[in-house]
Amino acid sequence: MLDEEFVRSATVKEQSGRTRMLAARWKHTPPVDPGGRRSVNDGPATPKRRFGRRPELRVVDPWGNPRPARRRGGWWRTPLVVLLVVAGLLASLNVNAVSNWVSGLRSSKADAPVPVVAPETARPTTAPPDTPDDQPTVDHPWKASPAAGWPTGTEAMVLPEAKATGVFSADEVAAQLQQVKDYLAAANLDPKVIAGARPDAALAMLDHEDRKDAADALDHPGKDHDPLSWFSRFDPREAVLVGDAVKVQGRLSYEGDGDGGVLIHTDFTFVYPLQPGPDARKLAEDRPAPSATPSAPQGGSARPVGLVEPAAASSGDTWTTRTIVRRVGDYRFYDPDRHQVDAKKIVLGKAMSDVGNNACSVYDGFVHPQFRQFARPHPEQTGPTTDPYDRSHDLAPSGQCGTTSRE
Repeated sequence: MLDEEFVRSATVKEQSGRTRMLAARWKHTPPVDPGGRRSVNDGPATPKRRFGRRPELRVVDPWGNPRPARRRGGWWRTPLVVLLVVAGLLASLNVNAVSNWVSGLRSSKADAPVPVVAPETARPTTAPPDTPDDQPTVDHPWKASPAAGWPTGTEAMVLPEAKATGVFSADEVAAQLQQVKDYLAAANLDPKVIAGARPDAALAMLDHEDRKDAADALDHPGKDHDPLSWFSRFDPREAVLVGDAVKVQGRLSYEGDGDGGVLIHTDFTFVYPLQPGPDARKLAEDRPAPSATPSAPQGGSARPVGLVEPAAASSGDTWTTRTIVRRVGDYRFYDPDRHQVDAKKIVLGKAMSDVGNNACSVYDGFVHPQFRQFARPHPEQTGPTTDPYDRSHDLAPSGQCGTTSRE
């Protein structure tokens, strides 16, 4: 019976026609392995190493073609690209905000602790170290300022030990030293006076003749009678004090005047951080540029020409500036038995001052600081360039309009 069992039990099995054809062909012409094509029955090939590198295992499909390897952890790339594109669009729409943000990142260094500088006990031998020309802001008004670590206000006015001098006892000398300190504070540190108010408290401490001269200068300011010789005042429409801190550095000493009286010497530098007032831009644009003529005998200097920046190129909404005022003066207390004076009033002796970052040839009784965002060239700045923080030399105003090396 030619059934299934008979077929399975056959000892000779006839090859297929294709097998017999290939066997006859390969008998005369053996097949050549072309390489690169593998059968699924061949198993994975052993990768070869090149230049000692670890072989890379490749995944193939059932036909021997390599499959692309799956990247692990790449799910975040697409959201990141989308986020960067959106950030770029927002930045292009609000360039000023991005600029302020970058400035805020750079200003983080300004939050670092500033080394504290003690009040002077003698004249320094060198100027403070150089600082970068970083733009101060309302949040960081002391950025890049040598005065950042200086004492604040009257903390710098350390009084020496009082001893009996001339006809005055130690207690009287102590009272005179305190009176000079109070006068300097009333003339240069009173917030109301800084904001343009009349310095009535400081005037009341002066002797009759000096009080009259200072009052006349306030009532009729001019080149020959400039109130800035006595007081530090700003026009609140143009400049407003940032916060309530004024940095001060200097020293105070005393000696006998050789005639039974007391002579008190002072040398202090006051640094005022300022932000633009409500009319700062208009006042800066309306003020005519002065000719190249000498400034007041008390001296003065505007901002460096190299720091002038067009208003259209600056954001400036939070930008501030600083004005530096150095005052050197002698205050006398005469022997009341030999001179017709009030022993409880101050008599002004030698007095000199220099104002850094102040408009030259303007004599209206106010300091006029120059802000970078409203700056314009100053052809009248023909005097020397000086460092307003350098206290290692005597104050000797040149009578010319110069430039300050820093603010």
